Amino acid sequence: MKRNPLFWFAAAIGLILDQLTKYWVVQNFELAETLPLWQGVFHFTYVTNTGAAFSLFSEDGSWLRWLSLAVSLGLIALAWFGPKLIRLEQLGYGFILGGALGNGIDRFFNSCLVDNQTVTGCVVDFLDFRLINFPVFNVADVCINLGIVCLLIASFKHQSPKSRERGQ
Repeated sequence: MKRNPLFWFAAAIGLILDQLTKYWVVQNFELAETLPLWQGVFHFTYVTNTGAAFSLFSEDGSWLRWLSLAVSLGLIALAWFGPKLIRLEQLGYGFILGGALGNGIDRFFNSCLVDNQTVTGCVVDFLDFRLINFPVFNVADVCINLGIVCLLIASFKHQSPKSRERGQ
């Protein structure tokens, strides 16, 4: 843990924020209930999702729980046994871990009704940007995307000036 402290910090913050916000939504909203924070632009809308981002694989997303577990274990191994990462890499991988764990917990423990059948593996989504008709998402999704942005920035900063000149 001493080797990559920002990794563990980002993962913990992402996971805690994700789970607290989902808990708040489940305790305070009925399924499909919406609360406009900025009418027609941004709402809190409680929905469940059995698929991945943008409801991909929602017909049979049961394998996604195992994917989130594998990604989480891989990232933990990287931070624990791997090299000391630069700050942006620590933050990037940490946020991705926090998001993967947050959605993974949902996939292993949450159930919802789909076509009048109870299905395990539902993720709670509630962030609803209506201005651009974007799919409803959650804090875990934000963390994963934030982590990807950190890693992209780190990859551009990590290139040496000579390799950029040669187009590599």
